[in-house]
Amino acid sequence: MTDRWPRLVVDEWISTRDTLHLYTQVVGKVRMVNEPLWNHWWNTPLYLTARGLTTALMPHPSGPDFQIDFDIHDHELVITTVQATGRTLDLTREPSVASFHAAVLAMLADLDVPTAFWSMPVEIPGAIPFDEDHEHASYDPDAVHRFWRVLVAVEPVFKRFRSAFVGKTSPVHLFWGALDLATTRFSGRPAPPHPGGVPNCGPHVMWEAYSHEVSSAGYWPGPPGEEGIFYSYAYPEPPGFRGQPVAPADARWEDDIGEFVLPYESVRTADDPEATLLEFLQSTYEAAARTGGWDRSALERR
Repeated sequence: MTDRWPRLVVDEWISTRDTLHLYTQVVGKVRMVNEPLWNHWWNTPLYLTARGLTTALMPHPSGPDFQIDFDIHDHELVITTVQATGRTLDLTREPSVASFHAAVLAMLADLDVPTAFWSMPVEIPGAIPFDEDHEHASYDPDAVHRFWRVLVAVEPVFKRFRSAFVGKTSPVHLFWGALDLATTRFSGRPAPPHPGGVPNCGPHVMWEAYSHEVSSAGYWPGPPGEEGIFYSYAYPEPPGFRGQPVAPADARWEDDIGEFVLPYESVRTADDPEATLLEFLQSTYEAAARTGGWDRSALERR
């Protein structure tokens, strides 16, 4: 069980975490540019594979279909086309974000799938453009592998939680804006326009993301001082939501972010980590559905 849920203290890998986060933004923006817009930006996330993370297969307006993979076993970025051509980048040799960004653009051009995108990171205060960022240049292979193993442990629990809902629900996917693995349930009702305020994200970004009422939950490898947290929130936040009782005992409301949180360490060290995480996911969803007046008889699997 210890191997299934590895220890990953944020402070011990924060430089690598922040570099990897920016790597995923570069790759995620390639996907965003080449895919048509899907509801709630579901055309942008990355997905887990048996070897790491992937964009899945993407179209290109003038070249072959292609995909980009983070191979976390060999610590390589692999770009492959349907024409059986490909290029590989060793993630441990040129770790700066500026070098990574330049290498990705060069490989795409070499494979006849050139892709231009805005070089400014999103959702990061004080961000540095990718092509100017020589500050973020850390890559600890062991830490990256342990982070991926955390995602591998969490994803099936999220999928099990997702299976109990017959209403509209998102896939389990890694959003590179905040580097969080998430799944979202929808009440079916439209939501008021999101107030915005997210760094380098125009108002249209958040309006699309939160066009409808949600109860969303995920895992985020932060903040400093912890081993990561699980979170759950509702948008719009129903009256009384933050005062609802939730479980397990270590779950708490965080005013700073407006979300319920549960330390990853509490799940990792529990006698039954999967059951502990499911308890958090279910109790916080029920808090949102109860205070938000969701039609639970129509939305939940009996």
